[in-house]
Amino acid sequence: MAEFLVHIEIVWPPDEPEERRAEIFERELEQGQRLAAAGRLRRLWRVPGRWANWSLYDVADATELHDCLTSLPLHPWMDIEVHALAAHPNDPRALGLGPEAHRLEEDRT
Repeated sequence: MAEFLVHIEIVWPPDEPEERRAEIFERELEQGQRLAAAGRLRRLWRVPGRWANWSLYDVADATELHDCLTSLPLHPWMDIEVHALAAHPNDPRALGLGPEAHRLEEDRT
């Protein structure tokens, strides 16, 4: 599996009817939940003050990521930037450092 950090900015046309926006956003929520349940969409953060987000995808490859992103109903109105991620030898989580490691250790005792 490969991890990708994805930045998405929504560019919604100002002249689109509110009903259409509401319907597409409802379908977007449902598809995002399906991707999360399948383990593809791992994390999602919004960018305060903007119609934008950062997301972490865990997929087989860039082709599967493309399939996930184009499955989103808002895809036609998305400006997407993708960053492939690779393991770092000094990753604190991999080294067992930081608050997450302490919580894991406490859970074991």
